[in-house]
Amino acid sequence: MLALAAAALFFIAFLINAAKIATNEVFSSGNVMLLGLALLALQVAGTGTAWRSGRARRR
Repeated sequence: MLALAAAALFFIAFLINAAKIATNEVFSSGNVMLLGLALLALQVAGTGTAWRSGRARRR
């Protein structure tokens, strides 16, 4: 899930950079790209994955 959010942020950063949209310093393409990289790093580190207990689910 975090990887999808990272991909969306990379796409937004690309659009900001390609269209040369004037934004304030907080939402510049570099900062949005760094947020995407942070989300991607969290995904690779295992954050956001569902850990299951050893017990099986009963129906």
